[in-house]
Amino acid sequence: MKGTVYVLEDDQSICGLIKVSLELNGFQLKTFSSCREFLEGINAARPDVALLDIMLPDGSGLDVLKAIKLKYPDVWCIMLSALGKEEDRVNGLNLGADDYMPKPFSVLELTARVNGVMRRKSRLTQLVCGDISLDEETMQVTLGGSPLSLNRKEFELLRFFMKNVGKVLTRDTLLTEIWGYEAGETRTLDNHIARLRKLGISNLETVFGVGYKFTV
Repeated sequence: MKGTVYVLEDDQSICGLIKVSLELNGFQLKTFSSCREFLEGINAARPDVALLDIMLPDGSGLDVLKAIKLKYPDVWCIMLSALGKEEDRVNGLNLGADDYMPKPFSVLELTARVNGVMRRKSRLTQLVCGDISLDEETMQVTLGGSPLSLNRKEFELLRFFMKNVGKVLTRDTLLTEIWGYEAGETRTLDNHIARLRKLGISNLETVFGVGYKFTV
């Protein structure tokens, strides 16, 4: 089996076509016809890829997209929508979609894009710095072989540091990259740094008046 794909689509004929094509290509599929059912499903078990319609009977697939990216950032999302204007596609991508296919679409092309997503996911490598190991796909972190329990922002912050070893990163850079805003007075960053240090991440150096640096 290549991976698991969840489909949020209320048109059963489209669901059927997607299901046949992707299952023939080795994927396991689950289909949902409402936002509520989909969110219940993803909270029970996380898929590799989510295919999301936008106009659903009980809400918008864009709201589902935002919920996924907030809670499960490792799930890759492809929007499938009759809203195919440029501004619609740009809006979806800006909200975190990894791809956007306007309806009507070719099921063969969709299958090729899902295969492409899985190839990109398979190329995600494990980051290793000293005795710290971070798996970008499973979001698991170990220190000296022992697992660490990190929340999403702690994980993203540590990952950003590990991808920028030896660089002095300003507070504004870190706040913008991880939280999406600049706020020099906030203690958010300092609190997360303190939490990582408490867990045993001793590689974080304070560069007074500037920010932080991750060393090995």
